[in-house]
Amino acid sequence: MSLTKRMFKFNVLALCFSVAQATVLQGARDVSACPGYNLDNVVQAAGSDTITGDLIIAGESCNAYGDDIKRLSLSVTYEDENRIHLKIWDPSETRYEVPESVLPRPTSKDVPADSAKITLNYTDNPFSFQVVRRSTNEILFDTTRHPLIFEPQYWRVKTDLPAHANIYGLGEHTDPFRLPTHNHTRTLWSRDAFGIPPGTNLYGNHPIYFEHRKGGTHGVFLLNSNGMDIKLEESCGRTTLEYNVIGGIIDLYFLAGSETSPAEVARQYSEVVGKPAEIPYWSLGFHQCRYGYRDFVKLAHVIGNYSAVGIPLETMWTDIDYMHERKIFTADSEYFPVSRLREIVDYLHAHDQRYILMVDPAVGYQTKEGYPTYDRGVRDDIFLKNPNGSYHLGVVWPGVTVYPDWFHPNITEYWNNEFKLFFNPETGIDIDGAWIDMNEPASFCSYPCLDPYAKARQRNFPPPRLTPPPKPDTPIFTPDNTFTAQYGNNLERRSILDPPYEPFNAAGPLSERTAHVNVVHQNGLVEYDTHNLYGTMMSSATRQAMLARRPDERPFIITRSTFAGAGHHVGKWLGDNLSTWAQYRFSIAGMLNMASIFQVPMVGSDVCGFGGDTTVQLCARWATLGAFNPFFRNHNDEPYADQEFYLWPLTTEAAKHGIDIRYRLLDYIYTAFHNGSLDGSPVLSPLWFRYPSDENTWGIDLQFLYGDSILVSPVTEEGSTSVDIYLPDDIFYDFETLAPVRGRGEKVTLTDISFVDIPVHIVGGSVIPSRESSAMTTTAVRAQDFNFIVAPDLAGNAEGSLYVDDGISLIQDATSEIFMSYTPGKLAVTGSFDYTSGVKLASVTVLGLLQAPANVVVNRDGSLLGVLSVNFNVESGSAVITVNQDLDRELTVTFDV
Repeated sequence: MSLTKRMFKFNVLALCFSVAQATVLQGARDVSACPGYNLDNVVQAAGSDTITGDLIIAGESCNAYGDDIKRLSLSVTYEDENRIHLKIWDPSETRYEVPESVLPRPTSKDVPADSAKITLNYTDNPFSFQVVRRSTNEILFDTTRHPLIFEPQYWRVKTDLPAHANIYGLGEHTDPFRLPTHNHTRTLWSRDAFGIPPGTNLYGNHPIYFEHRKGGTHGVFLLNSNGMDIKLEESCGRTTLEYNVIGGIIDLYFLAGSETSPAEVARQYSEVVGKPAEIPYWSLGFHQCRYGYRDFVKLAHVIGNYSAVGIPLETMWTDIDYMHERKIFTADSEYFPVSRLREIVDYLHAHDQRYILMVDPAVGYQTKEGYPTYDRGVRDDIFLKNPNGSYHLGVVWPGVTVYPDWFHPNITEYWNNEFKLFFNPETGIDIDGAWIDMNEPASFCSYPCLDPYAKARQRNFPPPRLTPPPKPDTPIFTPDNTFTAQYGNNLERRSILDPPYEPFNAAGPLSERTAHVNVVHQNGLVEYDTHNLYGTMMSSATRQAMLARRPDERPFIITRSTFAGAGHHVGKWLGDNLSTWAQYRFSIAGMLNMASIFQVPMVGSDVCGFGGDTTVQLCARWATLGAFNPFFRNHNDEPYADQEFYLWPLTTEAAKHGIDIRYRLLDYIYTAFHNGSLDGSPVLSPLWFRYPSDENTWGIDLQFLYGDSILVSPVTEEGSTSVDIYLPDDIFYDFETLAPVRGRGEKVTLTDISFVDIPVHIVGGSVIPSRESSAMTTTAVRAQDFNFIVAPDLAGNAEGSLYVDDGISLIQDATSEIFMSYTPGKLAVTGSFDYTSGVKLASVTVLGLLQAPANVVVNRDGSLLGVLSVNFNVESGSAVITVNQDLDRELTVTFDV
């Protein structure tokens, strides 16, 4: 080695050291010199490649955030050919793990290590490990340079990754879809995050990341619900990823993914956390809500106004406005009397529309006039408690509140009964879906909240009504004692109220504006460990309550707070965003995270924004983008101006145009949802999922694939009527004109995009099942005939699928699974056709033709059927072939090209 090279190496090492020092000086304790552990007593299970062993501290303890635990246990299992499961825990005492009742563990096949696509190599002294892709010997996860640290309230695992690693996930957040890797921290701790500010912890927690490289895509899932900081840093020619967790165990799942198909990682992750729930067909319709509909008359007017201007409205929602003094499972007898709400529901159902109400977790505490929901909760003893056994009190919309304990053995009976009583179809409000909010759980009382009554009075909870109530017969559808909380100082020898390492919660202390971390569940678990599970546990309980009401129907539930596996039960909206162009843009990455990484595909933002006054132009653009949200809802906050689409001609036109496209594609996206429920295939995905070797796609998060064959490229800048989009090296077809567009792996500028339009392209190689026309409800859409759009790839081939069922039943009596395969001049429609709906395949549209097809015939059951007409468009190169055949058996369409 030359002197110059030696000096260069020395300087680089010095630079790396200075960077490490700087990181320490910025507030973290220096743990780089901690001794780590040595691996001893390694045992391989008989007939298996599962190993277990002891980890013995390798030197003098560093005691960074508590006393180092001297002896740990390790297990490594090859659960299947794509998944390795590594666990490290303290065997000397029972230590918290995410309960199986919340997230059931996947079944392990315990495969031989040499049959797995990834392998785990380890070093004994000091212990470190590497996860390696077997086919390429590429190291995917590497702790070699970083000692393991494990203490009662802190543990750390750190890995080296390639420089400028492509990391996605680790949410919920409003950061770029591809995460920054320089001095970036992702904190996971649920909080009520109005305005969803970037760079902060938000409502949900999904400690899963995908890493994409030229050699493939893999995933790493940490099954842990404790608060944590996950730190990304660039130094010395590499990226590091570091878990800093305040409890629980090290419980890591390594997912091999695929060298060619990034979506395969999503499918493998769904094997761990559960497949997404099947959705009712109607839930894909357009939804309208607002916090601030003052009474039942206003509610009815909104429904009527949408109908009057011809904007399809599928589902009307009502926020907490309907409640008596903001108490759940009550209705205000003057402003929202049950009889008038029932009238509204009957009207909606008669017009094939639906109704959804808000339900929060917090229950009003000790009201003077009596409150049955609270009284029954006291009877069943299902509320969260302080360490001294008293009820834990917060301040939410009704004022002073208590919170349900979702671990309590009586909780299912209690929650089911409240839904049964209040949402009774015969005597109550017959909702079609449920909306659950504030389930982080949120509180308006700042820690330590010693006097919740004073806080409630300060905030004027519940707030007074500002307008007089309407007369009960108004026509519609025409043009106590102060309580001081007592807290113990510690629990289980842990300082949980003030932990030695505290994740960077943007709200402040971990107990700030939420149930305090020393709150005790009936089974002895504390919120310190289970806080991040609260929203998902409420979600699964609400799903059970909805199933108890309608046992034969798929429940539809939208929640705010989620944990890994939430999509198995419910959908999710992205929280209380703002009416800004920046948040319009954030919403795309937010949807991609939930739908393509976290397995929560029924997701969308508050269209036009929740907080602040929207603008006509922003709302128009968001209406068209919202048409490509899996969950499509306009919703805004009480203090701000109304923003229903019908209020301005521009938003009316934009909404009609967007919904027209959406409704014609309902079966295409419904098929994607069904496939996702079977194997975890994403409903939305980033461009790099389809073009993984094209490095230009890796950072794109303002374009996305709706399903796997529709490219959406919204205009994202205020005042602009143009947008620069990236088209990979492939053939695309403009959805509006049907004209082919050759992608060359470069940016293309689209111009003259009106404020009511959105650029949409069909990816070559696809057959899109589309309805011939839209309609005012999804029920009416299902009565429309089909048009199959054939968009050939560069070789002239295409394929697609269509799933059809009754759209609502939990267990289907009959389904149709139809496959469309196109080679030049021939479309074959095969599969099963057991579900008969009476609709026809009206036509087939073939794109990218140079001349009109000749000798067109339809063959069915071996018989040649006459074709009514062929309409060829020279300008776009598209031919519409009239077929007009029942879609109840196989057929082929052939022609000369």
